Amino acid sequence: MPVIEVNGLCKKFMLRADRADSFSKMFNALFLRTGRGEDREFWALKEINFTLMEGKSLGVIGVNGSGKSTLLKLLTGTLRPTEGHITVRGKRSSLIELGAGFHPDFSGRDNVYLNGMILGMSRAKVKEKFEEIVAFAELEQFINVPVKYYSSGMQARLGFAAATAVEPDILIVDEVLAVGDSSFQLKCLNRIREMQDRGVSIVLVSHGMGDIEAVCGEVLWLHKGEAVMFGKTEDVVREYRVNQGLPLPALANN
Repeated sequence: MPVIEVNGLCKKFMLRADRADSFSKMFNALFLRTGRGEDREFWALKEINFTLMEGKSLGVIGVNGSGKSTLLKLLTGTLRPTEGHITVRGKRSSLIELGAGFHPDFSGRDNVYLNGMILGMSRAKVKEKFEEIVAFAELEQFINVPVKYYSSGMQARLGFAAATAVEPDILIVDEVLAVGDSSFQLKCLNRIREMQDRGVSIVLVSHGMGDIEAVCGEVLWLHKGEAVMFGKTEDVVREYRVNQGLPLPALANN
């Protein structure tokens, strides 16, 4: 059955024409009506449609500014659609922004509990999973250090370990994994494959076509908020590589 159904999805933001950076500019804008331009609409997503079936994996690709992160925030419920509908069936876990759900002044230990409960785990369940989370993140000697002293890679490790320990029905992951080193990226991909074997549905955003090809059966290609192509991974990725002037794999040239 479908775990995610997206129909006619649109998201609009209002872009302020100016921003007062001094009291005088604020006074002029509010009372004298001078120095103020017109606000304008920006449609980050326009008429997006797709269905993700249970146990399947979807890749989302596109250049920066294409609407990928906006789509993920809508799928996780962080944002609400301007138009259209999203139906999500099952427990979601996500890692879409580095450090999201972490308090910088709390230790890694405290943040594991905080993040786990934000993701819907009970305190008892977090306690049960705690050693596994810390071991996967390889942060045993830093787990009592405040997260504000963690490198971006350390935060990514802890975030991914916590997000995948929730035992979700749907895992939503952004490009944030790219900040980790190559051995940790491989470790994450292996964890994702294990989750796929258990029937977890995956939504993965990445600029790395190799990761998309390794994980995803279908791909949605976005450009300036619109769907350029949706279909089998090999077909969409090939068209994307050609469009972006990226080299094709050697086998694809034979």
